[in-house]
Amino acid sequence: MPRKIHCILLKTEADGLEYVPYPGELGKRIFENVSKQAWQQWLGHQTMLINEYRLSPIEPKARKFLETEMEKYFFGGGSARPPDFKPS
Repeated sequence: MPRKIHCILLKTEADGLEYVPYPGELGKRIFENVSKQAWQQWLGHQTMLINEYRLSPIEPKARKFLETEMEKYFFGGGSARPPDFKPS
């Protein structure tokens, strides 16, 4: 039976993640407060950020940017889309 949590993003009870998805304290906070559905939404948003800003996730500066955006997305009022982003 899936673990239930109150999702901080969806504001409802939902299935929790099966494992800590990110290292450190941020990963623990996500595991405890973010549902599977909300995590999938973040992965889509993260992909858009990587593509629009042409980021290379192996670069430390890009990883730090994505970590900051992830924290804002879940715990800081949201992560904004790039100013020139046009959904297809």
